[in-house]
Amino acid sequence: MPFQLSPGVSVVEKDFTSIIPSVATSAGAMAGAFQWGPVLDPVRVSSENELVRRFGKPADANANAQSFFTAANFLSYSNNLLVCRGDATAARNAVTTVSGSVATTTITGGTAYSTPPTLVFSAPQVSGGITATGTATVSGGIITAVTITAAGTGYTSAPTVTVSGGGGSGGAVTTTITTGGVKINNQNSYTTTYANGQGVVGEFAAKYPGALGNSLKVSMADSASFAAWAYKAEFDSTPGTSSSAAAVGGSADELHIIVIDEDGLWTGVQGAILEKFSFVSKASDAKRADGSNNYYKDVLNNTSEYIWWMDHTSVGSNWGTSSSAKTFSALSTALTVSLVGGVDSLTLTAGEQQSAYAMYVDDATYDIALIMMGKATTATTTYVIDTVAAVRLDCIVFASPEDTTTAEVIVGAGSAATTAINLYRAGLPSTSYAVLDSGYKYQYDRYNDKYRWIPLNGDVAGTCARTDYTNDPWFSPGGLNRGQIKNVVKLAHNPSKTDRDVLYKAGVNPVVTFPGQGTVLFGDKTLLAKPSAFDRINVRRLFIILEKSIATAARFQLFEFNDGFTRAQFKNLVEPFLRDVQGRRGITDFVVKCDETNNPGSVIDANEFVADIFVKPNRSINYITLNFVAARSSINFSEVGA
Repeated sequence: MPFQLSPGVSVVEKDFTSIIPSVATSAGAMAGAFQWGPVLDPVRVSSENELVRRFGKPADANANAQSFFTAANFLSYSNNLLVCRGDATAARNAVTTVSGSVATTTITGGTAYSTPPTLVFSAPQVSGGITATGTATVSGGIITAVTITAAGTGYTSAPTVTVSGGGGSGGAVTTTITTGGVKINNQNSYTTTYANGQGVVGEFAAKYPGALGNSLKVSMADSASFAAWAYKAEFDSTPGTSSSAAAVGGSADELHIIVIDEDGLWTGVQGAILEKFSFVSKASDAKRADGSNNYYKDVLNNTSEYIWWMDHTSVGSNWGTSSSAKTFSALSTALTVSLVGGVDSLTLTAGEQQSAYAMYVDDATYDIALIMMGKATTATTTYVIDTVAAVRLDCIVFASPEDTTTAEVIVGAGSAATTAINLYRAGLPSTSYAVLDSGYKYQYDRYNDKYRWIPLNGDVAGTCARTDYTNDPWFSPGGLNRGQIKNVVKLAHNPSKTDRDVLYKAGVNPVVTFPGQGTVLFGDKTLLAKPSAFDRINVRRLFIILEKSIATAARFQLFEFNDGFTRAQFKNLVEPFLRDVQGRRGITDFVVKCDETNNPGSVIDANEFVADIFVKPNRSINYITLNFVAARSSINFSEVGA
């Protein structure tokens, strides 16, 4: 306690109630191709319905469906999944308009030119940051061709130019410039690359890349255009002047904005309303009564799930300025625009898929335990094992084999399928931080009314998450009690006992359909080739829980003194936690050693602290032997040794 310089009472409170905290054990993570949603920005979803809302329904393309249903299948066992949409190169955002034109210009001809004339366009800069320059090719004093180049700010590729006219000794040259496509992945990209509407022609863009954006229509009206607006019935009253603007002499700043599902791609109903924004302001400094931002650009960009603001409408004088003593120009007719130009790209390259999974390396931001690969090559699976799981050391990768030659589903029975599965396994490293199942299942896609082959790794990870809820992470997820697989029509490979013997020896966990008993995960091995306790899923997950929980608690010992008091406090923190795990059948025995013997003076002088924690993990039963003995009638069973 502090020294007191005069009489008085000092109250000091000390907290010795620290405990070992609980850590996430069933949080899943995956990355793949989706029709919608933020790119390279993992989002947590808790149900299949939320997955559809945030990332879109599965497209008819199988590559996207395998990503979608891997995630959806996991969510049928758990309610905690991070989904990261990969950055597909060809994907584009829908925008208000995706092309512009350069005004007609005239080239003087008829005489011999010493150098080809340069075209000077009367309006070389068009909306959206497109500029154009050109030269004329001359032969014998006659212009025979016109070459025009265009450049655009913010485009993913250079705009292309179509030329008509310009032949003969002179005349008009008409050009049409088409943008190279707009690519906006997430909100960070918007503000840096596409500030002030550069790169597109128009007021709005779809929030994310994909053809779903082509179904979006945006309409807005103010006080001058509200009466004739087709959507006025959706709002309570006419927009006018906000109290925020009126207080500083501003007027006519309010807008109503509505977002429509024009083609029904989102809701299944053409013209369905997706979002409404009432009484937002054209003024950049507008505030609501509660002090929150009411500037229509910021309201859209911060809260809309479908639309991103790109630029003010061309009639919008004073729009985007402060409201002080400003009258904001009105819309004589409501602005209603449809978005076009959105492009899907539903197949990720290996590099794009790996970049998406690389987001999960950040363990401070993403607390995960189960990473499912969906459809992935051995190279991509190895990348995730080595770059994510082996770096974090607190999560396990789940993978399903595919044909290493064709990248197709391994379908069939017998040795040919088993050999193909083992070839995939041979391409993966030996590690206790990965689990490989035996392939794919056939399941119904209710969104497209068809059946598909979907990798089983989402289900296998799901059985681990379900085991966390029904038992504990250190219980095996396999077997008839906890290993039941959902939504199975049939298996691509249903291994026989002979097949299972071969696969299990290689570290592959068979998924088997037993008549009358369902489809079951019939193994609990990791990919660790070395004989060890860590070649079992339950032991690896046990140690992840112990290490992560105790390490989290140990951080609060940093900067304390390495003395008997601190060491005793640490033991008193850890031992009750381990006794609890022991009581819940995770371990059979333990010892925590933290005293002068492993913290001698040399350790203390190096500002270090050492604790040795010995545990005996419980083992799952993989092999059962039943000995039946036929005995003579004269045998007295009370005399038979146990």
